[in-house]
Amino acid sequence: MTGRDLSVIKVGGSLLADGPRLRAMLADIAGARHAPCILVPGGGPFADAVRTAQAALALEDVFAHRLALDAMGRMAEVFCAVEPGLVRCADLAALSRLAGAGRVPVWDPVALRAGHSAIAETWDVTSDSLALWLATEVGAARCILVKSVPSAHLSPRSADWSALAARGIVDAAFPAFAAAYPGEIVIRGPRGAEPSAGRDAA
Repeated sequence: MTGRDLSVIKVGGSLLADGPRLRAMLADIAGARHAPCILVPGGGPFADAVRTAQAALALEDVFAHRLALDAMGRMAEVFCAVEPGLVRCADLAALSRLAGAGRVPVWDPVALRAGHSAIAETWDVTSDSLALWLATEVGAARCILVKSVPSAHLSPRSADWSALAARGIVDAAFPAFAAAYPGEIVIRGPRGAEPSAGRDAA
């Protein structure tokens, strides 16, 4: 497998609110329609709980960011429980190997709890930016964001990522990660409409 073949697909945790649609989407991904690929989960309600706890208890951003990474890990477990064709993987080096072998790994970003010089530990970085960071790290040809907001097909050359960040469609750090990513970036909504304001939790 080469980077030209590989996609990183981020599935927003907020899609958990529509169980049948999420099940169908995960089955489609596991069925190799998009293969080879690496799946990145959003944090969904687990990340929402982190936001609530931070607001109530004035938790530091670094601690909240690391809890949000844990939220993504728990959502990875949920995805794998819903769709047995997926496999959770926390080893960055193993992700591409699994995808190349015909498996569909779901990334658990627990290793980033130790911190990374390229990733700010604030809410400016959510699973959107982390998916794009991962796509850069593994040399993926495209990064696809599947979100609960309606959709558009956008490339780095045509998209105004700063405007989309201002509207809450991607996070605040996304424009900088997009500028450094040479591949294609696509945003898709579950119902195939045009983009609208919204935010997908970590």
